[in-house]
Amino acid sequence: MATPLSDTSPSPLKTVAVIGLGTMGIGIAEVLARAGREVIGIDISEAAAAQAVTALEASTARAVRRERLTEQERDDVLSHFRTFSDLAAAADADLVIEVTPESYDIKQQVFRALDGIVRPGTILATGTNALSVTRLAADSAHPERVLGLHFFNPAPAMKLVEVVSSVLTAPAAVAAVTDLAIELGKEPVAVGDRPGFVADGLLFGYLNQAAAMYEAKYASREDIDAAMKLGCGLPMGPLALLDLIGVDTARTVLEAMYAESHDRLHAPAPLLKQLSEAGLTGRKSGRGFYSYEASGSAVVVRDALTPLEGLATTPGRTIRSVGVAGSGTMASGIAEVFAKAGYEVVLAARSEEKAQTAKARIGKSLSRSVDKGRLTAEAAVQTLDRITPAGSYDAFEDVDLALEAVAEDLEIKQELFATFDKVCKPGAILATTTSSLPVVACARATSRPADVIGMHFFNPAPAMKLVEVVRTVLTADDVHATVRELCAKIRKHPVDCGDRAGFIVNALLFPYLNNAIKMVQEHYATLDDIDAAMKLGGGYPMGPFELLDVVGLDVSLAIEKVLHREFRDPGLAPAPLLEHLVAAGCLGRKTGRGFREYARR
Repeated sequence: MATPLSDTSPSPLKTVAVIGLGTMGIGIAEVLARAGREVIGIDISEAAAAQAVTALEASTARAVRRERLTEQERDDVLSHFRTFSDLAAAADADLVIEVTPESYDIKQQVFRALDGIVRPGTILATGTNALSVTRLAADSAHPERVLGLHFFNPAPAMKLVEVVSSVLTAPAAVAAVTDLAIELGKEPVAVGDRPGFVADGLLFGYLNQAAAMYEAKYASREDIDAAMKLGCGLPMGPLALLDLIGVDTARTVLEAMYAESHDRLHAPAPLLKQLSEAGLTGRKSGRGFYSYEASGSAVVVRDALTPLEGLATTPGRTIRSVGVAGSGTMASGIAEVFAKAGYEVVLAARSEEKAQTAKARIGKSLSRSVDKGRLTAEAAVQTLDRITPAGSYDAFEDVDLALEAVAEDLEIKQELFATFDKVCKPGAILATTTSSLPVVACARATSRPADVIGMHFFNPAPAMKLVEVVRTVLTADDVHATVRELCAKIRKHPVDCGDRAGFIVNALLFPYLNNAIKMVQEHYATLDDIDAAMKLGGGYPMGPFELLDVVGLDVSLAIEKVLHREFRDPGLAPAPLLEHLVAAGCLGRKTGRGFREYARR
């Protein structure tokens, strides 16, 4: 007689049933078949089962063409996959993975039926990313064998698998599926049972805020997506990603998260409900935030909201010379960008010595570019020659654009703008590269607020393509037109946004980072697991804690405070753990210790 799984040691999971042959189910089946497992594909729709076979044939044929599989290996993979339309086919499975629609009724019906079909020692896994694994397990005759196994789409390509335990799950079941995930070439991350788990728990809050930002008409869908791709190095913008995931799926996940957290950041943006109920669910329906060539297509087509290109805009002002105020990394980086683009640059600081030091930093940066073959020695010399260091802002008297990149302190910036007002010629554009302070407060320190605009560069300025162009209610049309045109000339991508805390990137990035800190604070997951989950499951170039330590915990805390103060949302209150680390002087890499410890240079 078979023994309940809790009394046995884990055995190899050789035969796996996958229930639900949609996109995710097919992907999981392919991963298992390629790893030599016997895969039983089950779907109540015979058409879906047939489509699964066709999809696997097409996918493995592509792999042969790309020389990733031989014909013999392809034949072996296809021979490991059989499809059925009856749950009874799962009787001999060692592991069952259900990937049915995100509905308790449907999933519980499947689990109840499986209780009468599979052996007591068979592990039952749910692929849910929104529903409670504990609630599903409690409805099973053997709750100790039920767990979550959350693959990411597309399953063959994505490395992350979240292994989700409930309080009822037997350790042997967790050990068995963790071993399987490793054998499949995946990186398993162990997490507890809460909506969204780690990766989606962080990702969907961010996606929701992006949808709300777009709904508020703060920025266009194209600018929101470009800002997050170029400013954070993400593979896709949030609105395009919502279309890929499915707007209806995102709404379901967020509703489950909000039911548990009651955090307004997880309350689904009303636009998600409107799109879902209108059937505009994203790529699968052919229309969501964007319009697509056809249902299921990834090709975006023009629609009524697509920006028109090449139309005449307000004539801009002539920019021949640029003044950059500051002597730090950002100031020298911005000066380098303008000089490389052929502009005469005055680099002014509080002393001649500081200005000379900043120019020397630019010289080293240009030398590195020459060494890497990105710049000729002659071009480097010409670039450096265009930069004139100055120990006084009086040197800005003839510049066409004066841009400050000094400390992120409103009082200091306002004093500097008052100086610009006195020194700069009439018609000069006055710009700030603040990342969190109100641009209009700088404008009001002058007698010409119409000439003031935000140009938020990202660090390191020579490498980062994004500039957030921040227009206040007082900024003149020709100033805005000039700055957008100027961004193109210095090979940067401008995105338009209004004058509110965080602009696009920081307003979306820092609540996500803050929520990651809360996960650690609540002992839900470790730093390493969260960083791994976001890199492998979300395509982020750095995990949240790696990024926090690079940015600086003090800088991060200051931005969190500004966002909380501006939007008055309790969910934006800085995590106490962040405040404690900053109070202890643990500021990240620059101090040798933040969330992690670093070797001091």
